[in-house]
Amino acid sequence: MGIVINLDVELAKRKMSVTELAAAIDLAVANVSILKNGRAKAIRFTTLDAICQVLGCQPGDILGYTPDK
Repeated sequence: MGIVINLDVELAKRKMSVTELAAAIDLAVANVSILKNGRAKAIRFTTLDAICQVLGCQPGDILGYTPDK
């Protein structure tokens, strides 16, 4: 899949844990972990909006695209 999720990088930049982010956006820790590890198949815009608000970033900071080989 060509979509890359860089949530782990953004969390590391802010020295924030998955647990802290999950509490801040009112989402289960397991669901944030799935996003962080790149195993998510979809993300709601409301979730993406909440993550961007908490981390102070743009959606493009979290999501990237790498063409399949």
